Amino acid sequence: MTKHDLRYRSCTTGGHETALDTRRAGAGARLALLAATQFLVATDFDIVFVALPSIGRDLGFDAEGLQWVVSAYTVALGGLLLLGGRTADRLGARRVFVAGLVLFGLSSLAGGLATAPAWLVGARAVQGVGAALLTPATLRLLAVGFAEGPERNRAFAVWGVAGSTGAAVGAAGGGLLTSAFGWEAVLLVNVPVALAAAALAPVLLPADGPRARGPFDLLGAGLATAGSTLLVLGTVDRSLVAVAGTGVLAAFLLVERRAPEPLLPRVPRALLAPTLAVLLFMGAVGTAYFLITTQLQEVLGFTVLQAGAAFLPLSALSMIGAGWVFPWLAARIGTGRTLVVGMAGLGAALAVLALGFGSYATMLPGFAWALVAGIAFPAVFRTAAAAVPEERQGVAGALVSTAQYVGGAVGLAVLLAATDTALAAGLGAAALALLAAVVAAALGAARAR
Repeated sequence: MTKHDLRYRSCTTGGHETALDTRRAGAGARLALLAATQFLVATDFDIVFVALPSIGRDLGFDAEGLQWVVSAYTVALGGLLLLGGRTADRLGARRVFVAGLVLFGLSSLAGGLATAPAWLVGARAVQGVGAALLTPATLRLLAVGFAEGPERNRAFAVWGVAGSTGAAVGAAGGGLLTSAFGWEAVLLVNVPVALAAAALAPVLLPADGPRARGPFDLLGAGLATAGSTLLVLGTVDRSLVAVAGTGVLAAFLLVERRAPEPLLPRVPRALLAPTLAVLLFMGAVGTAYFLITTQLQEVLGFTVLQAGAAFLPLSALSMIGAGWVFPWLAARIGTGRTLVVGMAGLGAALAVLALGFGSYATMLPGFAWALVAGIAFPAVFRTAAAAVPEERQGVAGALVSTAQYVGGAVGLAVLLAATDTALAAGLGAAALALLAAVVAAALGAARAR
């Protein structure tokens, strides 16, 4: 009997789980936890939208103040991502992951119990802080917790499906919860999920190593946080605050050049490709969602329920692209080429959508954009993870995530201001996606496997 036979028998006899099976089972449980967390964060973007009228009536919001129920979350999340990424790299991803979940869960509880506008807006801001810790910690855990190659591709694919599903479920789930239990339910539903995930994390996730020594670059962290917050805030408000944010970020870059251990080290060319690509990508995708919503409800007269049902093909195609096509394509041509292909396909599909604005039937062929967007989105973060060493995974994920949120807000604002028809805005979104493909290819993404 050969040594191979002995190893095989030891793995298949005695009713004992093999080491390989144990590792795979552990990886599956870890991935389920990380995907559930991504689902939670993605859901929270959309889940409050349908509840806003009820919130306004019950708590006495004015029309301008009500937008801050959404914006407080976005501003805190977008402004603190880089700090969250640095914290995950220095203190440990699991520690930051648990802290983010606890903060997210407790702030959701506070928001669900709110009796005044300021109370609710403050709770939503703290939710954003929790999400700013969770997002880069989750991306770091994905990048270092799964073997390079198909296993890591599948992990990012599942993570992408969870995000797509969360975005799809958010609006519909918010309507159901609000109608059945009141607006408070859209926040309180987060509490058991977040706290259960925080309790499971020490069991399922590997322990962090010792905390990294050395300076934390507090000045850089403060400038990055202030600049990102002002930029996102100004973008949300479409005000000159965004200009001030740009100035603070410029000061941040100057400080980083002289810092002994900078918060944001020199960005490698390979990381620049997904960062710029997702900036343009989110501008295109955000515009597409806005135009479709406007076309369905304001032009075609769909009700809110009908519009929600009309989005179901988009959600299904996005999940197919992220969950099945992305890992299949990445295994054959590499994640860098997959990123370029996804962005180019998105541009072509958005052009078809723009030319099909009219009836719902003529728009349907253009819905293929959701399939290629589902391919491109996990490819962005997978390419970013491959561009930096393990000790910089948190900051890399945070940088790309910051570009994601800023790009969505800025791209939509710019395209709507620069165009006056749905056709022009749609073609502008297509041009952004095609530019993203060109940028990714020019910066070497197509050569990265």
